[in-house]
Amino acid sequence: MVKLTRIYTRGGDKGKTSLIDGGRVAKDDRRIEAGGAVDELNAAIGVARLHAPPDAEAMLARIQHDLFDLGADLSMPGDSKRKAGALRIVPTQVKRLEQEIDAMNGGLKPLDSFVLPGGTACAAYLHLARTVARRAERIAVTLSGETAVNPEALKYLNRLSDHLFVLARHVNDKGAADILWRPGANR
Repeated sequence: MVKLTRIYTRGGDKGKTSLIDGGRVAKDDRRIEAGGAVDELNAAIGVARLHAPPDAEAMLARIQHDLFDLGADLSMPGDSKRKAGALRIVPTQVKRLEQEIDAMNGGLKPLDSFVLPGGTACAAYLHLARTVARRAERIAVTLSGETAVNPEALKYLNRLSDHLFVLARHVNDKGAADILWRPGANR
């Protein structure tokens, strides 16, 4: 378990921060950028949880814990001497997202257009979280082109954005309250 007794350390005052293995990198390092996007995603999901019905709130709570796992995963370099026993995203976490997507999607009204973010407050916040998830995924993919990244972490981010989309539709009265795009409606 993590024990935080001091919030500030002054260790980052010169633009560097520590990774989980103790290595120091610039605060604008791609690994830190990826972790920061995951942190932002977690905060966006926290806002969505404030408006979520109980079934959605429970899923989002699990996801928030997974996102801390993901942040730890991204913060541990693949070539670190301390990587043995490191916290990593595992296939069962990805599989759980897929199972939840399938269960929710089965009860949704079929789409005949793209969905605009909105409907309920929860759905709007979930769509916002989905866009942050996509950005986090793009950054993590870029990072994976530069250094080793756990492939399950990339899969998790990919499934998570799909999950958030389907969950947004689920909380929008199973798609009945979705706001659909009308191409050229304002010409």
